[in-house]
Amino acid sequence: MTTTAEQMRAWTGPAILTYGFRPFFFWAAIWAALAMTLWVPMLSGHLTLPTAFDPVSWHAHEFLFGYLGAVIAGFLLTAVPNWTGRLPIVGWPLGGLFFLWLAGRVAVAMSGALPAGVAATVDLSFPLVLAAAIGREIVAGKNWRNLIVLAMLAVFALGNGLYHWEAARGDYAAQGYGLRLGLAAGVMMIAVIGGRIVPSFTRNWLVRRGPGKLPAAPMQGLDKVALLSLLAALMAWVALPLSLVTGILLGLAGALHAIRLARWAGHRTVAEPLVLVLHAGYAFLPLGAIALAAEILMPGVFGMAAAQHLWMGGAVGLMTLAVMTRATLGHTGQELHAGPGTVAIYLALVTAVLARVAAGVWTDEAMAMHSLAGVAWIGAFGGYAVLYGRFLLRLPPAKRI
Repeated sequence: MTTTAEQMRAWTGPAILTYGFRPFFFWAAIWAALAMTLWVPMLSGHLTLPTAFDPVSWHAHEFLFGYLGAVIAGFLLTAVPNWTGRLPIVGWPLGGLFFLWLAGRVAVAMSGALPAGVAATVDLSFPLVLAAAIGREIVAGKNWRNLIVLAMLAVFALGNGLYHWEAARGDYAAQGYGLRLGLAAGVMMIAVIGGRIVPSFTRNWLVRRGPGKLPAAPMQGLDKVALLSLLAALMAWVALPLSLVTGILLGLAGALHAIRLARWAGHRTVAEPLVLVLHAGYAFLPLGAIALAAEILMPGVFGMAAAQHLWMGGAVGLMTLAVMTRATLGHTGQELHAGPGTVAIYLALVTAVLARVAAGVWTDEAMAMHSLAGVAWIGAFGGYAVLYGRFLLRLPPAKRI
């Protein structure tokens, strides 16, 4: 029977197409940095793209459905073969998936010059084909427990479709149902998948360090209650974002997930930033929920957009960067250790998030804070592309043909 390693050795094309994490993590980082580079002059009115979206809606769409869509693809195309025991998608089929994602980025950027519906059709083809490929592998491998991941991917794609529909109607899509639904799916993925990998990776590292407190086993009673509370809060937030009930549910979910995180012994991981950053990324999930609850119950505390960025930039941004760095090191045979450069990109990302939240609190300094956030964001993801590109774009010597 052909193994994954044999299948990759048999591929004689570009090294970047030997595993799903390679093209999608590399180009997700490039796109995150490039889209922010375009967004900063768009925000100041010095640049206009030929997109049918208003500038803020383009910015929000391309981070949520563009960047995060690529990271989800890279993660699932790498993880699902491990879950199912089946071979990964490599070579030109992988290249075709990547081309669909790239075509979506170009189509959305040029949507103002395209016939109605073309950009949406091109952009939505990627998550639909990805879902079909992942669904086939899960069903063929009878890996039923991970159907929940496929369901969350479907909700994410539905959010993208709603976003396009709202934008086509002339609505302000950046504050619409599509964005909330897509972001809710992303946050739920972090809660479910992060709830598996954060305590698992932490336990593995701490066991090698010696005796001491270990993370609580995942999916105990508290975890299930926390996940159900978050699901209820997200559903309420999507449907009724300013409701008193939504604020209460978000506050409750935030508190429960803060307790959940505290049970994972993150305080013992300070010596290894590669592990600590997973806890920091997850911490933005309860922080975002509590900040949104505060903004709903006491309007004007942060500003809704600033509070929401604790999820968008913090939970999604930092958690995905943490997963991309760790997965790249692990799957390319490198030591699982965060060097100075990696620590620097983590700190840059945290700086970007805090500056963006500060822009909502100190409105007189908003432009300076937005600029700082943009520069730090570009540094984080541009830094990942530079530091990790050499691992993603070529195979280690032992795997050369």
